[in-house]
Amino acid sequence: MPPELAAEQPKLLLQIQALIAHFGLAPLPVEGTLFKATYSGPGHSSSAMLGLYCDEPPSHSLFHRLSTDEVWHFHSGDPLRLLLLHPDGSREVVILGSDPLSGQQVQWVVPAGTWQAGHLLPGGRYALFGCTLTPGFSAAMFEGGSAAELLQSHPQCATDIERWACSPDSTRMPDLG
Repeated sequence: MPPELAAEQPKLLLQIQALIAHFGLAPLPVEGTLFKATYSGPGHSSSAMLGLYCDEPPSHSLFHRLSTDEVWHFHSGDPLRLLLLHPDGSREVVILGSDPLSGQQVQWVVPAGTWQAGHLLPGGRYALFGCTLTPGFSAAMFEGGSAAELLQSHPQCATDIERWACSPDSTRMPDLG
């Protein structure tokens, strides 16, 4: 590691720790994102959350799908990769980031029933983002994707599936209360 990056590392870890403490982020069961639920509409009509991907502590999103559309919003930090496996067998890669003029997206809708996984791009330090759902999130609308299941529908994505699949014994979200 170059000396200038090594000197920056402790400062960066303090910044990430400060973001985690400031927002009260904690690991999301099953899929691994550091998150905080920030809004729940009347009668559970909608919800919003804040998420953070970083290397330390490890934070990313393993493959999962929801029964409703999910809107992603990029807030700050380094670009992140959102990998989508659509029900028709196709694959889509979306880069969320702060530079829309270079093709990065600041907002993206993941359609209901689409497998999704997210993580920092190589060399990234952290990415702060939000997600919004209508109706609001519930554990019943979540399904984690095991490698065996995902490889059947998307064999061309074996490398990503092997890396970002949920454990076969951990594909259901507990009630977050």
